[in-house]
Amino acid sequence: MTAPHPATDPERATLDKAASENFPVAPFFLPRDWRDDLMAVYGFARLVDDIGDGDLAPGGADARLLGVSATEAEDRLLLLDAFEADLRRVFDGTPRHPLLRRLAPTVRRRSLTPEPFLGLIAANRQDQLVTRYETYDDLLAYCELSANPVGRLVLGVTGTATPERIRLSDAICTALQIVEHLQDVAEDLGRDRVYLPAEDMKRFHVQETDLAARTAGASVRALVAYEAQRARDLLNEGAPLVGSVHGRLKLLLAGFVAGGRAAIRAIAAAEHDVLPGPPRPGKVQLLREAGVILRGKG
Repeated sequence: MTAPHPATDPERATLDKAASENFPVAPFFLPRDWRDDLMAVYGFARLVDDIGDGDLAPGGADARLLGVSATEAEDRLLLLDAFEADLRRVFDGTPRHPLLRRLAPTVRRRSLTPEPFLGLIAANRQDQLVTRYETYDDLLAYCELSANPVGRLVLGVTGTATPERIRLSDAICTALQIVEHLQDVAEDLGRDRVYLPAEDMKRFHVQETDLAARTAGASVRALVAYEAQRARDLLNEGAPLVGSVHGRLKLLLAGFVAGGRAAIRAIAAAEHDVLPGPPRPGKVQLLREAGVILRGKG
């Protein structure tokens, strides 16, 4: 039998996006069972974001798998409701979507609870209803739903969750989310979303029209530098998580922190002009950052 082409295979099309993330999702050096479970978690997280962003693969296969008609598929909130219903089948039945069928053994094997998954769905519901954030605290509350559950799931999969590790993981995940927002200012504006706190925009005399320019002016660059420093501080706060574990998990967590730091350096190298496109770090910079973290010097 001929394997389906990635363009027509919603499971493959979603999982293939792991290669473009700022951080390693399931690198080769991890045990095979960890890699399988982390990819299952990633598949869920990526698909729910694609639903919320309207970025599902063309053809409507994902919607059909969730029992949603072509007409209804235009309603992202309805799609998210259908996705949540299928998530609940992971815990008490047989899910319909192949990515959730892939997730079911992971949930059983690692004794994962529904809460982190429901948080990610709630974040994408919020994206349909809230497109601006007045304060930094408002943004942090959003990150509590949109980012922090991912780190908690990584700790759950690896059996290393403790209250202190969760606290440190939350700092790292929030930082990574803020960095992604900075890289994607122009793309987010195209979706009518602004994740730069309005109070900070006022402080730096930045208007939304400034974010629509082809290149950033001095005020926008200063604002981006300010938010990047906040993300850097959060990464530094969470970095002790790496030293709290051992072996290959330490390498994975160092990769998360290194990915964030390398992305911040790439933004700085672009002189904080993120409007032409997302500044991305190279592999050499990522490896350099990881080495610094593993040597305990950063």
